Amino acid sequence: MEREKGIPTKGVLRQKKTQTFTKQNRYFPKKSLQFFIEHYWSVEWNLPTNEMFVAETLPYPSVHLVFENRNSKVYGVHQKKFSICLQGKGSVFGVKFRPGGFFPFYKKTISSLTNLAIPIQSLALPSNIDILKIESKICRTNNVKDRIIIIENWFDQIKPIRDSKIDTINHIIDDIKSDVSITKVDQISKLHTIQIRTLQRLFLEYVGVSPKWVILQFRMQEILERLEKEQMIHFADFSNEFGFFDQAHFNRMFKKFIGFTPEKYLESLK
Repeated sequence: MEREKGIPTKGVLRQKKTQTFTKQNRYFPKKSLQFFIEHYWSVEWNLPTNEMFVAETLPYPSVHLVFENRNSKVYGVHQKKFSICLQGKGSVFGVKFRPGGFFPFYKKTISSLTNLAIPIQSLALPSNIDILKIESKICRTNNVKDRIIIIENWFDQIKPIRDSKIDTINHIIDDIKSDVSITKVDQISKLHTIQIRTLQRLFLEYVGVSPKWVILQFRMQEILERLEKEQMIHFADFSNEFGFFDQAHFNRMFKKFIGFTPEKYLESLK
């Protein structure tokens, strides 16, 4: 099973430090599931006694299914950075759905999950599927390939129905990711010939957050990656390129999303 996608390159705060303390990898789903799932991921850590590391990420507009022994959860999109304190030895295995890709499994508006993590057994699944047995099988093995086989057999049992709106959403989000000049919702509305209110309703129902949030989140991820690589803050360039009114506006939004001023974050990379 040669499906490795490699370690994440965007959205991880303090990437070099995180890679020092953790082992991360991502894996492509099989072809029949790529409509719904972006990738599987794993994180392992083994820290010395009394040492801890706070891993932080800027979330993507995706729902995650995260398997931990007796603590597996469905994570809706978190609108603020996600932080977790790692200690001792451990590992987690997760499924990252495409934006909107969890809707056919959940069958309810995805905004009801936003900023929440619910126990995996809360999912409304067919009566012949015991999700806790799936969790137990996944957590009994440390072999990622075996874990992928287990989870894909489970997905095959559920038989989710393809929804054309998921492709529409991902075409929009791909445009937002690839074109940094997109800084406003009305640009997307014109590009895809879709009314702003319709666009907003679609994103709340299928993705869980607004298109405006998605735009800002991807712009902030781009800025973080440049800070990590260049170790410099180009205030004027960031403000002009990413649609901030001025340096003060950029500083406010950076602190809102990251929790630090740009200067403090740059210091934390050293």
